[in-house]
Amino acid sequence: MALPGGLGNVVESVVDDRVTDEALEAVALNRFEYHRILELLGRPPNELELGMFGALWSEHCGYKHSRALLRRLTTESPSLLVKAGEENAGAVDIGDGLAIVFKVESHNHPSAVEPFEGAATGVGGIIRDIFTMGARPIALFDSLRFGPLDTPRNRYLAGGIIGGVGSYGNCVGIPTVGGEVVVEDCYAGNPLVNAMCVGLLRHDQLTRAEAVGEANPIILVGADTGRDGIQGATFASVEDPEKSARGVVQVGNPFLEKLLIEACLEALTTGAIVGLQDLGAAGLTSSSVEAAARTGAGVWIDVDKVSRRAARMTPYEVMLSESQERMLVVAEKGREEEIVAVFDKWGLHSDVIGAVTSDAHVTVAESGTPVARIPIEHLNNPPEYRLPVELPDYLATVNDLDIGEIPEPDDVAEAFLSLLSSPNIASRECVYRTYDQTVGSNTVAGPGADAAVLRIKEANRAIALSTDGNGRICYLNPRAGGAMAVAEAARNVVCSGARPLAITNCLNFGSPDNPAVYYQLAEVIEGMAEACAAFDIPVTGGNVSLYNEADGVQIFPTPVIGMLGVIDDVDLRVGIAFAGEGDLIAVIGYVHGSLDGSEYLKLAHGQIKGRPDIDLSREVAVQSVCTSAIEARLLTSAHDISDGGLAVALAESCFAGGIGAAVDPGSTSARSDELWFGEAPSRILVSLVPGNLEEAKALASARDIAFEVIGRVGGGDIVLGDDVTVPLDSAREKWSTGLSAALSGKSAAH
Repeated sequence: MALPGGLGNVVESVVDDRVTDEALEAVALNRFEYHRILELLGRPPNELELGMFGALWSEHCGYKHSRALLRRLTTESPSLLVKAGEENAGAVDIGDGLAIVFKVESHNHPSAVEPFEGAATGVGGIIRDIFTMGARPIALFDSLRFGPLDTPRNRYLAGGIIGGVGSYGNCVGIPTVGGEVVVEDCYAGNPLVNAMCVGLLRHDQLTRAEAVGEANPIILVGADTGRDGIQGATFASVEDPEKSARGVVQVGNPFLEKLLIEACLEALTTGAIVGLQDLGAAGLTSSSVEAAARTGAGVWIDVDKVSRRAARMTPYEVMLSESQERMLVVAEKGREEEIVAVFDKWGLHSDVIGAVTSDAHVTVAESGTPVARIPIEHLNNPPEYRLPVELPDYLATVNDLDIGEIPEPDDVAEAFLSLLSSPNIASRECVYRTYDQTVGSNTVAGPGADAAVLRIKEANRAIALSTDGNGRICYLNPRAGGAMAVAEAARNVVCSGARPLAITNCLNFGSPDNPAVYYQLAEVIEGMAEACAAFDIPVTGGNVSLYNEADGVQIFPTPVIGMLGVIDDVDLRVGIAFAGEGDLIAVIGYVHGSLDGSEYLKLAHGQIKGRPDIDLSREVAVQSVCTSAIEARLLTSAHDISDGGLAVALAESCFAGGIGAAVDPGSTSARSDELWFGEAPSRILVSLVPGNLEEAKALASARDIAFEVIGRVGGGDIVLGDDVTVPLDSAREKWSTGLSAALSGKSAAH
């Protein structure tokens, strides 16, 4: 395609080698990177070009510090329809010609500044990643981290974020069926907002996000372009989000997004679309460059053709705006009107703003004159940093836990009730009851279960999904923590009756320039890689969010794992609830746990110490026993033993079933706090009718895994051993009100 004008006509507002550090910092570039740009271009970039480089070379878009490490992850599997990184999200074959598209991403920095809009637009962005591939979004998850809720500031952030997540999902009509809420000191200045979306499609509906076919028109559809979100990608790649301007945070419109979903899915049925890409971080710049990079093509963008909602916007503002609810469509030449007609039907703008070229450059024009022209390979290949991985000094201190110096609880019942009311243990109902959990009528098991279960109406099967991650464990032992995050996510879907199939991930860390943080990042990824290899499951893709810190305080290393599992027969689903009076209660795996990194150790003794660890071969075997027992219809319930240990898992199964239980592991050398509140992986609490016991024990014995009966379901109390009896209603009251009281600024006792 012939291009009007030429490079010689590029505007002369160049930035030479005397560019200030402040100017570079504004676009998240350093001096080395600027000299690299000069070398690649053979000339100084102008302001727009520098902004485009800054956005696409930012940590948020370019993964400069993590790309080399991410290559350790397993990304190959016969079940994957696209490889990790090839498209906006992972696509996994679930049989019968159907596939699940899913991905988790962060919106941490915007949510620290404007919690409601930051969280809402995070949800909107991940939804677009799903339907841009031709999939209909069917479920949302939210994984949230807040600072202590005893301060008005943290309650403001938490309330705004929870409200933003719920508002967007509810308005767009997609159920929010699961997630996490964690409260920890380190997230006070930098809360984490990770959102996952899940979509369903037939294999033949899979759409590529690519610019292909010379002279094919490029159409921008959806919302008008405004000044909100400019430099959002660079903003997410710097420290201390509160020090950035509030204008960087986007404002969402979920009702417009709903129209966009329906219009895009309908437009795809015309066969006139050859590529579809959402506009997220770095807006029009990233969407056009990434789409062209996938095919080796080029793009011509005429900013005069972009509909705007603000007057006198510059090309810089148009190209780097992150206004929400926008999609980029590459249409088959001569069929533009078919696409425009569909979007007109849904009341949406659809402006032809450019075309695909064959010159492998992105050219931005204003008034027919190029104002930026850059080889796409330069923009799409930022520098890659690999820093030394050295054991940080802090580990020697935090790993030094002398259990002999920790007094056992004088009153186990009191410690138990205190744990149940902890914001990290208590019921999340006050959060998820604000979300629509059932719209679409696919939800079989929603929030409150180990994993959400969604019916696949097109087949007699279901999918199970979970999000998991424990920053405290990763802080104490990063490699084991990465492995344990994958293992717990797998254990949760296994407890529902599913076979783990694939993961997506969002890696939330502090500044990689800090050697301790880079060590955490490298080790967590290594642990994840080891766990994925042990479970033989691939990583479909995800997101890395770095520079999560405020006032010099780094967050805990927090990998969030989104796990997908498949239940071949939906009738095999198992829940966490105790159901039958007289059913046996048993533990698959070891009964007692460890205080290392436990919620109890922090709550009762104010310590975050120890060195948690995991035996992956044992974990795989424990989960295999549970899967076999569920498939043989031997179990009435199954529940992961994790935060709060055995006592909390027992209580949660009692609460879910509305029935008490009595357990007594018998003679044991374990301390009472380790026995009841210790947290260790590779343990599952199950219930079953007595007649199924011998067959279940045989399945466990065949894999050299313990299957220990510890009690029975029944009564109106929770009984722990010989000495502790807590009325079920009293325990449930503590558990039901702990988080809601903290969010409202009240004591759980009130």
